[in-house]
Amino acid sequence: MTTSPLARRAPGIDWLLVLAVLALVTIGSLLVWSATSHREDLTHGDPSAYLKKQVVNIAIGLVLLAVVTATDHRWVRILAPVVYVASIAGLVLVLTHGTTINGSRSWIELAGMSLQPSEFAKLAVVVGMALLVAERTEGRRRPLGLGAVVGMLLIAGLPAALILLQPDLGTMLVLSATIFGVLAVAGTPRRWLAMLVAGGVTAAVAMVAQGFLKAYQVDRFLAFTNPDLDPRGAGYNTEQARIAVGNGGLFGQGLFHGSQTQSGFVPEQHTDFVFTVAGEELGLVGAGIVIALLAVVIWRALAIASTTPDVFGRVCAAGIACWFGFQAFQNIGMCLGIMPVTGVPLPFVSYGGSSLFAGMLAVGLLQNIATRSHVQSRGSKAIAVRMAGARG
Repeated sequence: MTTSPLARRAPGIDWLLVLAVLALVTIGSLLVWSATSHREDLTHGDPSAYLKKQVVNIAIGLVLLAVVTATDHRWVRILAPVVYVASIAGLVLVLTHGTTINGSRSWIELAGMSLQPSEFAKLAVVVGMALLVAERTEGRRRPLGLGAVVGMLLIAGLPAALILLQPDLGTMLVLSATIFGVLAVAGTPRRWLAMLVAGGVTAAVAMVAQGFLKAYQVDRFLAFTNPDLDPRGAGYNTEQARIAVGNGGLFGQGLFHGSQTQSGFVPEQHTDFVFTVAGEELGLVGAGIVIALLAVVIWRALAIASTTPDVFGRVCAAGIACWFGFQAFQNIGMCLGIMPVTGVPLPFVSYGGSSLFAGMLAVGLLQNIATRSHVQSRGSKAIAVRMAGARG
């Protein structure tokens, strides 16, 4: 079997994952361009303004991906606590000096850019929990103990509490699903997982009963159950999104020709509702390609998790797969009306720097794990060959 020149230059790199991500950011840039080119209130007379900004975001993201990929795996583990502490600092800073957008104090202005620290907190939680699991279990043949599980929950609980204070319910849902996935992959007993789910549901009901959620958040959930309750208010986004997706048919109305998109009927269409642009202008086929590419990213993350012998790498890769998987499901689901509107971006497709940067860092970490596994595999094979030669 011959090896491609590309694979020989960078052994261990998961090129299928790279190509899927590149395809997603390319399609996403076109969708963002279509959703914003007619919006003079956003572009200020430059129809390609958001396309240019997104291209810059992609370039920065690719640099971050390359840096993490090339970083020695030992430094990745050493820097994990630093990444976690930095994310906590960012979440605290956003509560004290952040900007409120759409009812959530989630953004902070830094060096002329608007950053959302909660996006980076997802990766920090995955890395922090994985590091704890690795330190507690590597080299020891025993199941995950209560102390390790409590420690993982404490690592996840601090950023989760800070995100709730913003409040950013969408990110909190994604983070909760990611935490549950990491706990499951790490080997947490099923009865403990069931208890955590029951406790989470009880806490959610108590929060609603005590009025912890803001009125607009409650209205969004009520509109999800019945959009006709407030078709011009909380139910408007869901209704317009479903109309846009339904207009696309099999092959769509054509890029830059979607009736709902070009008329500006769908709010936040270049960010949270970018999938409706794919549905309307590229149709079922185009939207299906986006979903298929996201599925490839999740598949490759799970494949990397299943093949790495390193506990830290395995838990990290599986946690990233859970993060991407649930966030994509939540975003596409709210565009189709099967999930409540919570304001989370579609990974690698929606406009914005924070989500894209965090996603690219995560893909870089996946590539780092994959190359590390490749090196370990080659080392094991070399040892086996030498031992066989010695016996011969």
